[in-house]
Amino acid sequence: MTPNILRKIALSIPDATEGFHMGHPNFRINGKIFATMCSPDDRWGMVKVPIALQRKLIKSKPAGFVPASGAWGKQGSTLVLLAKVDAATLQPVIKAAAQNAVVKKAWRTQAHPRSL
Repeated sequence: MTPNILRKIALSIPDATEGFHMGHPNFRINGKIFATMCSPDDRWGMVKVPIALQRKLIKSKPAGFVPASGAWGKQGSTLVLLAKVDAATLQPVIKAAAQNAVVKKAWRTQAHPRSL
């Protein structure tokens, strides 16, 4: 895996866009980040997945997936060591991260509607 393959997979998600935040390229749906590249350096990526999936990934491929530090990791942010995963492994993970971002955005909108 390379950062450019991660980018290609992320941008293959319908409605995904690429942006830049905190010094790293990131991928968003409806303004919500679901993956980043080069965090903390170009050997790594990050995906925001549901906690149950994060646990499964860490258990099945501990050399490739580790929780991000602190509260971010406890909420599903998962670092990906790109050299330890392949595209076939990462593609469904990125898809799940994108779906998770859409679901969280919809839930927050319903739970906290903006006043008119």
